[in-house]
Amino acid sequence: MRIAAVAGACAAVAVCLAGCGQKQTGQGGARRLTIAVIPKGTTHEFWKSVEAGAKRAGSEMGVEALWIGPEKEDDRGQQIDLVNNMVLRRADAIVLAPLDKHALAAPVARAKAAGIGVVIIDSDLEGGDYVCFAATDNKEGGRKAGRLTCRLVGERGDLVMLRYAENHASTENREAGWLEVVREYGRTHPDVKVVSEEQRAGATKETAQSAAENLLDRFTRDGKLTVAAIFTPNESSTYGMLMALRNRRFAGKVRFVGFDASKPLIQALAAGEIDGLVVQNPEKMGYEGVKAAVAHIRGQPVPRRIDTGAALITKDDLGKPATKALVPNVDEWVR
Repeated sequence: MRIAAVAGACAAVAVCLAGCGQKQTGQGGARRLTIAVIPKGTTHEFWKSVEAGAKRAGSEMGVEALWIGPEKEDDRGQQIDLVNNMVLRRADAIVLAPLDKHALAAPVARAKAAGIGVVIIDSDLEGGDYVCFAATDNKEGGRKAGRLTCRLVGERGDLVMLRYAENHASTENREAGWLEVVREYGRTHPDVKVVSEEQRAGATKETAQSAAENLLDRFTRDGKLTVAAIFTPNESSTYGMLMALRNRRFAGKVRFVGFDASKPLIQALAAGEIDGLVVQNPEKMGYEGVKAAVAHIRGQPVPRRIDTGAALITKDDLGKPATKALVPNVDEWVR
């Protein structure tokens, strides 16, 4: 199945990039630049917002922002193949959200050796063979979630975290930031402690719900949940946990802090089933990624690091202008 998916993806790329000399031309007959934008996946609401930002930047700058990526966020092989194919097809630049901070380092190094600049977005990469890193300060985002968790539980309570997946630098940093804060809090509040942090949600909402249900089962006694608060570090893990809590009738009965914004998560926040969400700016991430790639091609200075911002929002923040700027659909979602 993966071979067929890769073949289909690469065929689409071939149509767009067949023969560099045949690419579309812009004003004055100059060849139109093609920026390949390769996300971790293409199904989550987060990535649809990244795509919108990337294409907006492409339109403004007169370049082709070619959006192509794995369907699921666990297909490292397909993402590696797509990067390698972009190098062979001589894309002008690549904007990449690496699925694996280790596995994607070699393909990015090959792109650099071929003279193709790579801008990393969302999740960091080992090796440093890239032009720029445009992303949320993920560790600080995790700290924000940790501070809210501590305020919510007060003097006493067991805490659990459902991790996302291995070797995803963005979520690993969020997890580390949350643990840093709650463990420090636990030093002065010994009745607040982390009782589970090893379970992983996996790449899809379905695997996340299954993992969440297993985790909740461990901490259910006589029909009651024994933990005081839960943290989840991305959209799919947060959604999966929300579904598991609803299925067991625990939604709204345990403190719950998650990451990212989508219609069901914002609605759950408004309903009191989620206490807080750390909201990123994925549209800006895609926009800044393509913008940096074009600047690099044109020989313009590019910062090594671009912080695309994040904010912690609660139910009380849903009507505020700052929230609406980060979550443009918030009014529609909470009607």
